[in-house]
Amino acid sequence: MDSSLPTLPSADLDDAIAQAASLFGVQSVYWDIWGQEHRPESATQSAILSALDLPATDPVTLDAAIRQRVLSSHLAFLSPTVVVSKDAPYVPLCVSHPFHESPDNQWSLTLENGSVLTGVYSVRESATVSFEGTKYDCLALGLPTDLPLGYHQLSLIYGDRRAEAKLVYCPAAAPALPANQRISGIAISLYGLRSGRNWGVGDSTDLQNFATWAHQNAGASFVALNPLHAISNRLPYNASPYLPNCSFYRNFLYIDVERVPGFAESRVCQAIFHARVAEREALRQAPLVQYEVVARLKLRFLKQLYREFRLLQTDQADFRAYLQAEGNLLRQYAVYCAIDETLHKQNPEFWIWPDWPTDFQDPYSPTVQAFAAAHPRLVEFYSWLAWTVDAQLADVQRHTKAIGMSIGLYHDLALATDCCGSDLWAHRPFYIHGCRVGAPPDGFSPQGQDWGFPPPNALRHQQDGFQLFAAAIRNNCRHGGALRMDHVMRFFRLYWIPEGQNATAGTYVKEQWQELLHIIALEAHRAGVIIIGEDLGTVEDYVRQALAQCNILSYRLLYFERGPNGSFKRPDEYPQLAIVSSTTHDLPTLAGFWTGRDIESRRAANLVDEAGYRAQWTSREQDKQQLLTVLHELQLLPSNYPDHIRHVPELSGELHNAVIGFLAATPAQVLVLNQEDLTKETEQQNLPGATWQYPNWQRKMRYTIEELYSDPRVDDFTSMYRAWLKRTGRV
Repeated sequence: MDSSLPTLPSADLDDAIAQAASLFGVQSVYWDIWGQEHRPESATQSAILSALDLPATDPVTLDAAIRQRVLSSHLAFLSPTVVVSKDAPYVPLCVSHPFHESPDNQWSLTLENGSVLTGVYSVRESATVSFEGTKYDCLALGLPTDLPLGYHQLSLIYGDRRAEAKLVYCPAAAPALPANQRISGIAISLYGLRSGRNWGVGDSTDLQNFATWAHQNAGASFVALNPLHAISNRLPYNASPYLPNCSFYRNFLYIDVERVPGFAESRVCQAIFHARVAEREALRQAPLVQYEVVARLKLRFLKQLYREFRLLQTDQADFRAYLQAEGNLLRQYAVYCAIDETLHKQNPEFWIWPDWPTDFQDPYSPTVQAFAAAHPRLVEFYSWLAWTVDAQLADVQRHTKAIGMSIGLYHDLALATDCCGSDLWAHRPFYIHGCRVGAPPDGFSPQGQDWGFPPPNALRHQQDGFQLFAAAIRNNCRHGGALRMDHVMRFFRLYWIPEGQNATAGTYVKEQWQELLHIIALEAHRAGVIIIGEDLGTVEDYVRQALAQCNILSYRLLYFERGPNGSFKRPDEYPQLAIVSSTTHDLPTLAGFWTGRDIESRRAANLVDEAGYRAQWTSREQDKQQLLTVLHELQLLPSNYPDHIRHVPELSGELHNAVIGFLAATPAQVLVLNQEDLTKETEQQNLPGATWQYPNWQRKMRYTIEELYSDPRVDDFTSMYRAWLKRTGRV
């Protein structure tokens, strides 16, 4: 008997919970970042099983639920969705023992392009299992060797049984850079780009101009971006690009309004534009991004441009094609935005959809359908916004390729989605209710982390053919040459925290990683992008092995790459199939690390007590000394440079040069340097744990785009950077 199938019934509830947990991926043991073993309480597993619709109240009820789930999934004749790859082109089947070969065993494939393939199938037997006294043959149906990649429909006949399934046929791995290619790029927060022409937030034209500078002056092959997801553009709680309102579409704040077709010809827009010169200049000069003010200003112009777009009957073929291609996914997002705007105007206390009247909280309710029918232009306006920002990003990516960038734009897909945003409103069945995602305790968060959003409903995604998951990958690959996956371990397992518990009372739940990685590979091939997996934190060995087999680049940070004794790894100890960087948005910049700005910021925000503050400084001084020591050992610093941190209070030019040289010298195929680390800025973009206490996601660049070209200090930074790229073969 297959050991993965439980023996039923179980007279003991704890035994039934343990069986169900093992069968459905709820881990009964895990190891933390220090290698310590944790065994979650039975109550934790019980709460998670209940969230998975496996009621763990008594053994009889739970055993019945397990039995139904085993028969409908593990022992089903054909799963509702089958994801296979070219290196293993077999469809799993399960039939009562014994299987009978017959010319009546017919298969039919309706391909994505509408053509149909048919034939008689034979199978190879893989295993015979028993469940409740009945034997089953678990078999593998071979697929045609010339089957095209894509999303197909499979039909099977076996005796009097007929079944259909969505068949996703994928490549074995994502696209890879040539083995001998080593490239570099600069990472920015697009909202923080400063220029003499924008409206207080970086936009598509700023991005295009920055890309030109980065390629020509810093030798960059790409510009790495923060997630461009649509957010609510409200401070302080709704400005994080990593907690989006919608993960499928992008923030209209990044539209260059002056670049929208019709702007120059619009008398209304031109009149308002010339009357609001002082307001735009004030927004440009503001040290922090003023999300709400910029959003209101841009929407005033964009609504006028949309009206003229419709009234002037300009060529709308591209827009109509976009609407058709995006279908209901875009419509639901646009309806949400239209309702949100309308209800908030009626009642300013309606900030989130759980506050809306009950009839509006269900996207399929008659009230919502009636609203959409009564407000077609407002709904279409928000679709037009999504199309407009998409079109401008397409222009930028075409520009990056035209000037010679090998990658161009490098996008980022957030792990989370705002539990009060449009994704949850429109696609609630695809999320688990009763649990939240987080992280177990570690050195940075001794009490663990509660990220506050629900886990994905793996069963619902599988039943749906992973269509929503594929759309998220597809839409975020669009108009780029690389895609970073935030917290890539999510595809393997997530740390679930039951409702009403804190982050110390959770455990990991396994995901369908083989299927998910295959779909990522398929969408990556279609978009022509490389994939980066942010694998920071507690990472099991099999995760990185699987990522490497799928050509997903590991993500390695200088701060975290340490030996067993805490010393920094040498450059030659870094892997080749990886991206290397100094820091992320959540961590201190190089200058901030050296001066302890992050520690001081946590103290100022009351995020650490006095004992914790002192402990962090003690640890930081040890880290700085270890870094200084390894840089001396590698002869990256002049021989007469101080060898003790007491003599190096700031990030000097020599030290800055040495750290960049260290990163460039690693064999990692991709080097990305944060803009703040190129120009030695001290403040990080996000201080984890802070909301109103720190200006998260608001900081602007030190230099304007115009100053990047003219300031001699910037030229010193880029000259140093280019020298290392040339010396280490990253050209």
